[in-house]
Amino acid sequence: MINGTQNPILKNIDIINARIIGYPGLQRLLINQEGIIEQILPMGTIFKRSPTENIQLIDVAGDWVSLGGVDLQINGALGLAFPDLQAENSDVLGKICQFLWNVGVDGFLPTLVTTAVENIQRSLTVIADFLPSQTAGAKILGVHLEGPFLNYQKRGAHPAEYLLPLTIDNIKRVLGDYAHIVKVITLAPELDPTSEVIPYLRSLGITVSVGHSQATAAQAQQAFALGATMVTHAFNAMPPLHHREPGLLGAAITHPDVMCGFIADGEHVSPTMLQILLRASHEQQGLFLVSDALAPLGLPDGVYPWDSRQIAVTNGTARLPDGTLSGTTLPLLVGVQNLVKWGICNVESAIALATDAPRKAIGLPGIAPNQPANLLRWHQDVQTKELSWQRISNVVVHRIESVTKSLKYT
Repeated sequence: MINGTQNPILKNIDIINARIIGYPGLQRLLINQEGIIEQILPMGTIFKRSPTENIQLIDVAGDWVSLGGVDLQINGALGLAFPDLQAENSDVLGKICQFLWNVGVDGFLPTLVTTAVENIQRSLTVIADFLPSQTAGAKILGVHLEGPFLNYQKRGAHPAEYLLPLTIDNIKRVLGDYAHIVKVITLAPELDPTSEVIPYLRSLGITVSVGHSQATAAQAQQAFALGATMVTHAFNAMPPLHHREPGLLGAAITHPDVMCGFIADGEHVSPTMLQILLRASHEQQGLFLVSDALAPLGLPDGVYPWDSRQIAVTNGTARLPDGTLSGTTLPLLVGVQNLVKWGICNVESAIALATDAPRKAIGLPGIAPNQPANLLRWHQDVQTKELSWQRISNVVVHRIESVTKSLKYT
């Protein structure tokens, strides 16, 4: 399926004159009747399908074509925070999946921030029960536990009373019977003097991300040597870069096997600092975009409950009453548009940061043959330079119908 619905594909589809990440020049994508990318070929390549009358041609006229976004850090949407999941509101989880699909996301990791262990267990139970029944919308790729093994001094908006010491016993207590659905866990490695936790998590197939941490460069390098391969929201909740102590972030952006998530809402990190990050990070190969969106994603600005506290959302930025930055309510692909608008990235690099790069971070393939053709078309206006996107939809009854309009967020 191309658009997350169960509508049948009646024809093969050829998309021509497309720009595709990692492929030089204009390409054509051949998509079979099952909605799978069959081949990606340079324009001008001679290719004959049989029967030729069963082909729908889509000319994208030099626009970019990509897979949809993958959001590895998203805390909720439509008013529901994932740590607040209850069995009776699992239907809202389905609505969130469809909403995320509609804003260009193919897959995501529901992120559980620091809370009581019983709340984490309850949310994991609801997600585990939901997974076998999911048939449409953005796919849940696993769970991201952002805490509770965080450094008190860098806890940010995470409630201090629920932080736990970083031990294997506490890891087992938090994971319970659900280690198989936890894909990523954010932790502060300096809290583990035994150096046993990261190898243990890796033995379970869980990707370890370093964050909310006071780790020095040496401590970070040790964590990477033990198997940590990610960093959670670069710059935020960690020591700043310093010319004599590069710290966690300095160690990460110079490490060839570590990928850093970052937020491009213009509030969490200055665009100038993002430009420095992008220039420093192995030609942007070690970075990926996240939304870090909170439960009010999809709702207007206002005041909303957040665990036992409240957050005020203004222009898409959420803060606690004391002014502590707690997150954003902007969808993932707004970050792509921002990077282009700010002149930090070219279009190809910006798209890659939200589509191919997060897939790479958790071991999923990017756009290539044999992948489901869940595709976005990106267009940059010649005059305004504004970047917009729309989904390329199923071909049903000899027509092409667009699933979503071109979304332009400010």
